Amino acid sequence: MELYQLRTFVVVAEEGHLTRAAGRMHVSQPAVSGQIKALEQEFDVRLFERSASGMVLTVAGRELLAHAQRVLAAADELKRTAHQLTGEVAGVLRIGTVSNPAAIRLGDLLAATIERHPKLELELQHEVSGAALEGVREGRLDASFYFGDEPGRGVFALKLREPVYCVAGPAAWADRIAKADWADIATMPWILAPAISTHSRLVIRLFEEHGIEPPQSRIEADTESLIETLVVSGVGVSLLREELAKEHAAAGEICIWDKARLRTTLWFVCAAGREEDPRLKALIGLLRETWQLRPTAKKRRTPALAG
Repeated sequence: MELYQLRTFVVVAEEGHLTRAAGRMHVSQPAVSGQIKALEQEFDVRLFERSASGMVLTVAGRELLAHAQRVLAAADELKRTAHQLTGEVAGVLRIGTVSNPAAIRLGDLLAATIERHPKLELELQHEVSGAALEGVREGRLDASFYFGDEPGRGVFALKLREPVYCVAGPAAWADRIAKADWADIATMPWILAPAISTHSRLVIRLFEEHGIEPPQSRIEADTESLIETLVVSGVGVSLLREELAKEHAAAGEICIWDKARLRTTLWFVCAAGREEDPRLKALIGLLRETWQLRPTAKKRRTPALAG
């Protein structure tokens, strides 16, 4: 039994699918399947039931998963302790990303991490904001970027910026959108991120605050770039970050409805207390530098309430 086989077992259990697990681990699907088979042969027990929808843990698999997670956590702790003795920050962090890389300055963060902490590995997983926060709360993610209100109890949150959003529509709809009131704009086709996302919640809140039923004609798109493309392509209206909307409007590709402008917050979040983990502490330090946060900017942490 090798540690990499146990890691594969845990990732397959988390993803529930061989292909997704292979993609996350950057190996081939046959390699993942072979490692699971080797573990099953060594343990002499079936870990998963294979089905058309994916991989489902057996009763034995569920029990062994907890043991495997403890073994891997102990191995990671051993590595971290060894590196701390030499003053190095090392290990793996599962980081959730949202929006597009430029909006969260992901490239700058990765470059700084490679330069300053070459033994710190960031495993990136793209999420919509609501799912990203859930991933942090559930422990599926070590930390994540997140758009929305302050996350609340049990979460450390570093405030990065306050982006502004506006309502944008296809350029061909310019006359119609210019004359539209709140009721009119609500009847147009809307492109929204999944319901769990901050993007979708912002749209619903926007209309509710004006006493208007939220748009009923909805097209779901799960990334900001796809939403942007669909608006430019003439499919419908949506919320776009103001800087993106202005660029496309200047190019004559979209129009902006001037009756709505709203602000949200971009945070970097992790479970409360975990910000002192040497790996996350180093990453948060790099984020402060990347975003040029003033020294007076404090970590925002709401302790978990008793009970």
